Amino acid sequence: MSVYDKLSQLGISLPPVAVPAAAYVPFVRSGNLVFLSGHIAKQDGRPWVGQLGATMTTAEGRAAARAIAIDLMGTLQAAVGDLNQIARIVKLMSLVNSTPTFTEQHLVTNGASELFGEIFGTAGAHARSAFGVAQIPMGACVEIELIAELK
Repeated sequence: MSVYDKLSQLGISLPPVAVPAAAYVPFVRSGNLVFLSGHIAKQDGRPWVGQLGATMTTAEGRAAARAIAIDLMGTLQAAVGDLNQIARIVKLMSLVNSTPTFTEQHLVTNGASELFGEIFGTAGAHARSAFGVAQIPMGACVEIELIAELK
């Protein structure tokens, strides 16, 4: 089954690439690798603002991370033209806007990791890091960047 069939089954349509909010590009291709800049969580087209452990639950953070994964796939499609050309999701780095006592950044990030597994199968299994941070641009609750390998 193609990546697009899986997206359709899950009722997911990919958004266009977001315009960068600062001095960077949304993606860079180098050899067989594609590096995607960090994407912040958005809700209704605006930054999904919140802090895990204070104003948001782990479940809400997981939903935000899943939403970011969808945005990342939209950017990845723009970068490569066809998501079926992805050999592997290599790595995610997740930044979670959280209180000093919040320790479930890994569970928040699972919202993205699990969706990549659903869409890409074994090629969606990736290395990753999940960090708690004091703040993310525009007050967003989660930011995730991605590295993918092309066939």
